[in-house]
Amino acid sequence: MSDEIILPDDRYLGPDARQKEIALQLYAQVKDLPLICPHGHVDPRLFADPNYSFGSPADLLIIPDHYVFRMLYSQGIPLENLGVPRVARGERSRTNGGEIERDHRKIWQTFADNYYLFRGTPTGVWLAYELRVIFGVKEQLTRDNAQKIYDEIAAKLALPEFRPRKMFEQFKIEVMATTDAAADPLDHHRAIRASGWQARIVPTFRPDAVVNLDAPAGAWRKNIDALSAVSGIAITNYQSLISALENRRAYFKQMGATATDHAALTPYTNELSKSEANTIFRRALRGRASAEDAARFTGHMLMEMARMSIDDGLVMQLHPGSFRNHNAIIFQRFGLDKGCDIPTPTEYTRYLYPLLNKYGNDPRLSLILFTLDETTYARELAPLAGHYPAVKLGPPWWFHDSLNGMARYFDQVMETAGIYNTAGFNDDTRAFPSIPARHDVWRRASVNWLAGLVGRGFIGRNEAEEMARALAYNLAKKAYKL
Repeated sequence: MSDEIILPDDRYLGPDARQKEIALQLYAQVKDLPLICPHGHVDPRLFADPNYSFGSPADLLIIPDHYVFRMLYSQGIPLENLGVPRVARGERSRTNGGEIERDHRKIWQTFADNYYLFRGTPTGVWLAYELRVIFGVKEQLTRDNAQKIYDEIAAKLALPEFRPRKMFEQFKIEVMATTDAAADPLDHHRAIRASGWQARIVPTFRPDAVVNLDAPAGAWRKNIDALSAVSGIAITNYQSLISALENRRAYFKQMGATATDHAALTPYTNELSKSEANTIFRRALRGRASAEDAARFTGHMLMEMARMSIDDGLVMQLHPGSFRNHNAIIFQRFGLDKGCDIPTPTEYTRYLYPLLNKYGNDPRLSLILFTLDETTYARELAPLAGHYPAVKLGPPWWFHDSLNGMARYFDQVMETAGIYNTAGFNDDTRAFPSIPARHDVWRRASVNWLAGLVGRGFIGRNEAEEMARALAYNLAKKAYKL
């Protein structure tokens, strides 16, 4: 007999009895608030079709989730064994003489055999919540009960209440933002609107694929061509690129977007003259842009995006500091977003100086900064957010979206920035069922921190109650203009 999945009411709260009592009282006031999901990567096609099915338990919980399969891969389990699709190369996908695993029961068994690997990790926390709270699984997953639990989840997924739209409503999601390429025609968003379903799902404008010149060979030019086609503007020089981007931003805003999203290796910014920008861009069109060209152009385009945000009111998010596709073999076989993006040290104060010196005092700009380099919290990010009217800090991101990561964030950021210069919480996930689990961890971490402040006399109980609601709901809604 397997042990039961235990989710104590006071989970993740500190051991001090008085602090825990206060934290539980605060949590009771925020635990049922609607979820604001202003940034994430859930595919909007899940909601375009009212009868969309997640497929098998492996389709839902393993194959698309890089948090899950990166851990298994780190222990020597090939991604092929987990059903992760290979990049099409015009041939049958094979590895070591064997096809990619198509039997989802076998994939699930491999997952169950190695489920112990997730003990003590954020992924383990999210999975426990999903299994117990969402799917009603009572037993801890083991190699012995794997198929029984597979059947249990599969039976639930066949029910109407486990369709994405129904789960969206059950999760009490008030608004969800997806992340969409600049050239995306937003067909799924249009289908959601046309269906008459009243849920609020909005796009987010992400132009990285057309402004970062260091994309894989051939991919950048293909993205430029797609942007030309969807905008109706022939992109032959820098100015036509700007026109096409402004065209698409306007369309995204028309479709409900309130934000843009930008990823770069560093937050380096600089302002080029129009002539310099055009020279670099035309070199890129000829396939002759250098690494230096790419860095300078991306830095310039971040400033252009800030200018556009002042003009059109879209919130600007910046997610720097990830060395993308660090494992070249995995990238070549499986493509993007396969768990091999690795953080780098990141500098903000000097790199953002050109942008903030020009636009940081303008209250029309809202720039939300994220980091994978926690050493910057107290040294750079909190002081920047605590001074510039345009700057807000995003929540702990990616590898730090965890209980300990949140505790470090509260400890290092809040004394200098204060909570009202932060953007609350966003779940930043592709794994749709993990959304309520992630928000639950954040709400518990928040009230635990606030209870500590109450216990030590920093704030009163009424203040803590207001701050708990702000951290759980109000800050994200305001920061993202939702």
